[in-house]
Amino acid sequence: MTTRSTFQSTQPLPSAMRTPTGGRLRRVGVAVLAVVGLLAALILALPVPLLMATSVPIWITLVLAAADIGIVIAVLRLERTSVVIVAAFAGIMIVSGVAIWLSQVMASTPLITRADGTPVPGSITELRTVDLNGSEQWITIRGYNTDNPVLLFLAGGPGGSELVMTRRYLGDLEKHFVVVNWDQPGTGKSYNAVAIDSLTPQRYVDDAYALTEYLRDRFDQQRIFLLGESWGSIVGVWLVQQHPELYHAFISSGQMVTTTENDVLGYEFDLDYLAQQGQTEAAERLRVMGPPPYSGGGMMWRYMDVVGVQNVYMDANAHGEGVGHNLMFDSLLAPEYGLVDKVNWLRGLVDVFTHVYPQLADLDFRTQAAELSVPVYFIKGRWDV
Repeated sequence: MTTRSTFQSTQPLPSAMRTPTGGRLRRVGVAVLAVVGLLAALILALPVPLLMATSVPIWITLVLAAADIGIVIAVLRLERTSVVIVAAFAGIMIVSGVAIWLSQVMASTPLITRADGTPVPGSITELRTVDLNGSEQWITIRGYNTDNPVLLFLAGGPGGSELVMTRRYLGDLEKHFVVVNWDQPGTGKSYNAVAIDSLTPQRYVDDAYALTEYLRDRFDQQRIFLLGESWGSIVGVWLVQQHPELYHAFISSGQMVTTTENDVLGYEFDLDYLAQQGQTEAAERLRVMGPPPYSGGGMMWRYMDVVGVQNVYMDANAHGEGVGHNLMFDSLLAPEYGLVDKVNWLRGLVDVFTHVYPQLADLDFRTQAAELSVPVYFIKGRWDV
């Protein structure tokens, strides 16, 4: 007969024999949540330091930064319950919302000043909206004297904005003209003016015509001057072709004549230039990509690869003020743009170009605009391509 005995110890297990997994996992989980929460808070608070790249005064930025810091200190001192954490995130979101709102409503274009920093008497510096065919679009108006002739600048693109570039690098024009720069629909501050998928080249011409009429009435001038750059030169040709009576002259920079042929010539130039520079890998990447025209997803980046080589060539050879400037960074740091505008500046480049540029495939001014009824001046530098 076998007797079985049941024995239960009343002594606790030695600490070395205990299972630590649950406690460690809990500590790791808490640490991960803390890190994630900190990162989320930093991202939510990002609009406040970004105010440094807007027109918002530094003292307001410091006040908002102090509010965020105060929220963080409160969280560290209080018991971190779910209510406290949620309240902290809500507080940071409110501060950031105020920052974004202020960046938009306080956006401005710099004054034209004398050497002592005081505004030039009789000068004009406006950043404002105008109604163009039922949509609110943004313009800047800048000049030393409102009695000077009006010059309307049409930026490159489609999808590009050059509010800042013209102010910074063509600022001398403001001494002789009332310079008007227009954020075209889908671009920069006018990103939401018109639905992107409804944009057509003729819409730009119609809106430019409406803007011309506004400027003629505002400054009591029968005719104005027109300056178009790249894509703006296309709109400019159409504009003076359809409404020659409204313009003293058309000045063209980087005139585009036939987009498809221009792009193919640029592609072939790139291959020759890269071969001369011994950049065989870069040349091979272009060959694999093939010549324009491009379409579909990512088409803009392929065009940028082609144009990028030409920009390198021009930067290496051209000399003068503005060479080597970065249009994107100049614009993103500009006081004319609030934080939402800066995001839309980037969105417009891709969205508008992708939708509008393919509509120019049949453009050929050699036959479509062989003659214009206004004086035309073409500006082309020695190293322009």
